Amino acid sequence: MTARKLANRRVFGVIGGLGPLAGADVLFKLIQASPAHSDAEHFDVLFEQRPFRNASPSRAATTERKLYIFDMIRDFEKRGVTSVLLPCFLSHTFIDELQENTSVQIVDMLDALRCHVARSFPSARRVGVLTSDYIRDEGLFERYFRAPEFEVLHPRQRSSADMDPVTEAVYGEAGIKSGNLGGRPVELLREACQDLIAQGADVILPGMTEIGLVLSQIAALDVPIVDSNLVYAQYASVGQSFSHNNRAFKVGVVGGVGPAATVDFMQKLVRSTPATRDQEHIKLLVEQNPQIPDRTENLLGDGQDPTVSLYATCKKLEAGEVDIIAIPCNTAHAFVERIQPYLNVPIVNMLTVSVEYLKLAFPDLREVGLLATTGTIRSGVYKKAFEARGLRQIVPSDDLQMRVMNAIYGECGVKAGFTTGECLDDIRAAVDELSGRGVEVILLGCTELPLLLPEAKIYSGGGRAVRLVDPTEILARRCVAYARGEMGVVRA
Repeated sequence: MTARKLANRRVFGVIGGLGPLAGADVLFKLIQASPAHSDAEHFDVLFEQRPFRNASPSRAATTERKLYIFDMIRDFEKRGVTSVLLPCFLSHTFIDELQENTSVQIVDMLDALRCHVARSFPSARRVGVLTSDYIRDEGLFERYFRAPEFEVLHPRQRSSADMDPVTEAVYGEAGIKSGNLGGRPVELLREACQDLIAQGADVILPGMTEIGLVLSQIAALDVPIVDSNLVYAQYASVGQSFSHNNRAFKVGVVGGVGPAATVDFMQKLVRSTPATRDQEHIKLLVEQNPQIPDRTENLLGDGQDPTVSLYATCKKLEAGEVDIIAIPCNTAHAFVERIQPYLNVPIVNMLTVSVEYLKLAFPDLREVGLLATTGTIRSGVYKKAFEARGLRQIVPSDDLQMRVMNAIYGECGVKAGFTTGECLDDIRAAVDELSGRGVEVILLGCTELPLLLPEAKIYSGGGRAVRLVDPTEILARRCVAYARGEMGVVRA
């Protein structure tokens, strides 16, 4: 199957092995549900079944099952699958864990059953469930058929010493999983159905996919019994919204440009997140690549082009399923327009959001001082962004700009790990010069500079107050706003 074909069609992946017979039944019914008039019009379906050693419905088996399914989903993703079916109710007890950590959509079987009951049996309030004792104890059906609208009923156990009748019908020595599709398993299931009817069930739902294999052998009942496997297949086939993707928002960070600035950005991202516990913080994927060629050297005309390295780093983040990409390096933004058209994930432009902040925070502002690398200044990226918002860029004189570069790149500069001494004297001299020229607001247009000047306001040598604006902080806050859904992300 070609990549183009996969891209243009829905591709289902059915994970077998959790219950081989039931998985095959769901596959057959999915193909039956396909709205096709010829072989070529059927769904693209990948069915994979690997031996799964521990099929018993127990907590000890759950971890093994989770990892087995997760590996299968990741493999399906690589092969172009767009929707995954899990023909196993036990696996749906941890569907949220799976969905949070994958981008492919998992079709929710319980969601399918709830929609079917609401549509086909609108007056049903008591829902009888045929499932294992494990799933009953997990309260899986109760999560979807919630009180007070619904009451979930389970067959009453005959005695404390007995195995649950439905569990025995499926997992017993002569149960359905062993290939016995008649006799004792069917008798046990029919007895369980009669018990549910006696309790007042309006509709009965099989909560084990193996039961779908013997439904035709259960004699007519006084209330309807649903073929859960068929409902699941039909729900997937019509392309309903399924359960929403609960995967957490993830921020990708192009790190190493430079390394200390990356750590500074991450600290500001954490500090800007209104969280009261670990789980409320934002997912990050950092590709720390200090080998990206120096951006300033290239912009000054005598350095290697960093475009491919920046692009390759962004593509690794994209492969890591990030939702946005942040590059905590002002100079690197001179290359963003080159690579963004080839990415499927948007880069949050630090320059643009910083200038937006300036206009909001200082509505009467007309001139902005810029402390940045010579490469950033010569590229004109900030000048262009300023002018688009009616602002005039003011930069240090040539002599002071050399001192700014020394503060960043010198032997005792911030990139070498220094934050006091000569580098601080150099950068403060540049602040003094800009202040002396009437500048009241200075944007720190190199991500290392906030390490030297962490204050929001300082006083120049002449005693004038100067406001310092940190694009790293602004970028961090914008990423937090996107992650929390406070702002819509403009997709690439």
